Formats: sequence, structure tokens, C-alpha cells
Amino acid sequence: MGRNRVELFDKIRTDHATGEYSIRALADLHGVHRRTVRQALESSIPPPRKTPQRAAPKLGPVASIVDQWLRDDLTAPRKQRHTARRIWERLIDEHGLEGLSYSTVRDHVAKRRQVIAAEAGASAEVFIVQQHLPGAEGEVDFAELYAYINNIKEKLHLFTLRLSCSGRAVHVAFRTEALEAFCEGHVIAFERLGGMPERIRYDNLKVAVSNVLMGRERREADRWIMFRSHYGFDAFYCRPGVEGAHEKGGVEGEGGRFRRRHCVPIPHAASLEELNAMFAAADAADDARRIGQRPQTVGQMFALEAPALRPLPTERFETGIEVMTTVDRHARVTVRQIHYSVPAKLIGRRLRVIARASEILVFDGRHVVARHERSTARGSQHLQLDHYLEVLARKPGALPGSLALEQARKEGLFTATHEAWWAAARAARGDSDGTRALIDVLLLHRHLPSHAVLAGIRAALTVGAHDPDVVSLEARRAARGEMPNDETAPHASAVAHLPVDVRPLPDTARYDELLTHHPRRKVTT
Repeated sequence: MGRNRVELFDKIRTDHATGEYSIRALADLHGVHRRTVRQALESSIPPPRKTPQRAAPKLGPVASIVDQWLRDDLTAPRKQRHTARRIWERLIDEHGLEGLSYSTVRDHVAKRRQVIAAEAGASAEVFIVQQHLPGAEGEVDFAELYAYINNIKEKLHLFTLRLSCSGRAVHVAFRTEALEAFCEGHVIAFERLGGMPERIRYDNLKVAVSNVLMGRERREADRWIMFRSHYGFDAFYCRPGVEGAHEKGGVEGEGGRFRRRHCVPIPHAASLEELNAMFAAADAADDARRIGQRPQTVGQMFALEAPALRPLPTERFETGIEVMTTVDRHARVTVRQIHYSVPAKLIGRRLRVIARASEILVFDGRHVVARHERSTARGSQHLQLDHYLEVLARKPGALPGSLALEQARKEGLFTATHEAWWAAARAARGDSDGTRALIDVLLLHRHLPSHAVLAGIRAALTVGAHDPDVVSLEARRAARGEMPNDETAPHASAVAHLPVDVRPLPDTARYDELLTHHPRRKVTT
């Protein structure tokens, strides 16, 4: 009811109380029908307005057909039932009802679907409000996400673990939903939360559940069982499909909320690691928000829940998958049809590889000999220029066209500073010797910080030096903080400040003269 009718009724009743006006006079005074005056005098509460029953001349003749389609839907698969739009399209295509508006069909279907379901005895499902005790439960799910990684748009998978009591959530982006990512997401979330809940609710994710059995029984993957056993929490698997979505409704909505709040517009990051650092900061910022009508913020609720979380084990579970592989003649190991480089001296060796969700670690015994960001593009190659430097020192002509050099340029590891020094060295020494000099400079990266090597190269370029030893000297000075590392700052080169040598060049003419006029010794017997 509108406020104007309430005020109107109040004025009618007030004027009638004076005894000066009849019903007809009150109707004329307020410009209403006498029926309205009688309603106002009977009650101060205006009666509800009647909803007009509009006729549907086009839909009426086929209403029984629509009702039958809705009855057939009761036994049809959930994902193959009629929508209001599909019913509207069928009425036009099969019954020639051109001009029938979609809104007419939509309103009719919305009313009749409930009536038909009730007639068939299908009652609406009732959801019981649950109480979540601190540290008792959490929820886990994956959601899809897009982000620009190094200016390339990628489809990522957002792992979310949400505590049911406080609503505190941890979000981590991965390139895959494989078991390695699933387990690693848990480890990151547990460590960030400082503990774990007693029970976690899940969908029937294929990476963890190999078979859905009767009821809530599941056959779990062996590695997932080992992971749960290591951390000591219970897994609760929701009913499959839409019916079980409400059983972990908190995390179902959390993924979408996080995307809308922190991923619009699409985020940009130089690497997946940088993107996840941004998400960690977003999670911390979300501690200030309130869920629904709660009087306390997420951060305040989590402060109460944190002491109730289970403590973490002393040892971290290795989430990566371990494989053994042989280094091929291109100094590469192959993991799931993707090639990664290792030092060339290991060609032919059989090495141990741990494939984590975000990185590949290659071991020679106990030592890590190669580390790569993990890729999901099958058949791709990921080569590090450093792994081939000893070979390129013997074959300098192979460097300009090498894939390892091209990838180093794209990743920003082989910079314009390197390019400038290489060009100057080749101009002064020739292609082969200039390239070998560059390789000697690149080897400095193994022992000195990159910023120091770059500072050394810039200092050498300043004085026109093309000797790797000059770069090494200047790089060590930069590493000790004796010269600025800023590319735009002037460089006080040690070579540039050496005193000028005014001594004449050595003359060997006198020695040649001695050799020419030296009398031969007589050999005595």
C-alpha cells in the first residue's frame, strides 16, 4: 500500500469526525469515489490493491500444452528440462504463435511450474541453518579465473580454502587443477592460516576421488590419502551435482565474490608468483569486510577462531610428483611431454625430477641442478641460456640463432645492456672472439648478483673496454657497493681512473742487433 492512500484515509476520517460532511460531500471534497470513503470510515488501513487478471489470448489456447511439458520435466534429467525461453521458442516454431511475447510465457511458466510440482507431491527442499564452531570446518573449491601473465592472457584455476566459522579465506592461482596443485593449495592455505580445521568439505574432484560409491563413500587417490594422513584432517564429500552445492555454499560464493572484488579489471602480473602475492595482499585486506549482518569483521572473527585450529606437523609434505628421467642430447629432461633444460655436462645422466604445481626441480643426487617455472603447454621447450654456456664457448657460432638465447631475451634475462656489449665486443674482436668474450661475461652471473654484472657491463661500455676481465673487475666493485647500480647513474670506473702510462713502448731492435753480430763460440774438444 502506498503512503498517499494512508494519508488520504486519515484526512477522510478526520473530516468525517467533525460531523460537517456527508459521504457524498467527503467524496467530492477529496475527489474520490463514495466506495473509497466508506472503506476509509470502516478501517484506517487501506485494503490491498487487486492485481488485475489480464487475459492472454495467444497463450490461453496452448496453456494446457505448456503444462504438459512442465509435467514431463519432472522425470527428465535436470540439465535437459525446459526453460521459459525454450518453451517460448517451441510455441513459436511448433504452434506458429508469432507475436507471442517472451514475458508472457515467462510469467506463466514461473506460476505453473510451482503448482505442477506441488500437485505431483514434489515439495521444495528445506535448508537448515547451521552453526559453525571455531576450527571445526572449512570448505575447498576451484574457480576459473583469467589474468595477464607477462602481458599474455591466461586461463587460471583459483584454489580457495574458506574457514566456515570466521569466513577467512585463502586464494591461490594455478595453471592446472592437477593433484599437485590441489595439495599445494592446501599447504599454502594451512601455513598462511597458521593451522587447519578438523574437517574440510569438498566436491567430488577427480584429482582426489577416483570413484563415487554408495551414499557418501568414496574411493580416494592414494597420494591424496597420504596427504590427509600427514596433516590429520577429515574429508567430507558433498552430494554430486547441484543437489550438493549448498553443502559447501560458503566457498561456492566465495570464488565469485573474490573475482568480482579483486579481479575486475583483469589483473596484470609479471609472473604467476607475483599474481599470487597480489592475491595474498587481497586476502589480508578482506579481513576488514563483514559477512552479511555479522557485527564483527572477518579479521576479528578469525582472531577468535585461530587458537582453535589444529597445529601443523613439523615436516612439510612434498606436494610434487617425483619421476626419473634421462637427459637427452639437447641437455633436456622431459616431464609430461614438456622439455626443460639442465646443465649440458649432465647429458646422458638419469636424474630425479619433482614436478610441483608451479615449478620443476631437477636433482643430481641431493643437489638441485635446474629449476623451471612449470608449463602446461605440451610439446613446449623451456631452456635456460646458462645451461649451454660451456658448449657455446666451443661453438660460438651457435649462439645467435639458439632458442635458449631467444627465450632469455623474452624473459628479460638477456638485456639490452648485454646486447650492446656483445655488439661492441664483436666489432672489436670479431664474431667468434667477441661471442666467447660475451660468454665469459655471462658466466659471471653464476657468482655475482645480476645487478652487479649489469653495472660492470655498463662501466666497461663507458670506457670502451671489451675485455671480460674489465667487466669482472667492475662487477665486483658494484657487488661491494663501491659504484651505483642504477642504469642512469654515472659510473666511476676503476679502469677510467688509472694513471696515464707515459712510458715509451719497448724497442727490441737492440736485441736483434745482438743476435745478428754475436760471435760464434768455438767448440773445443
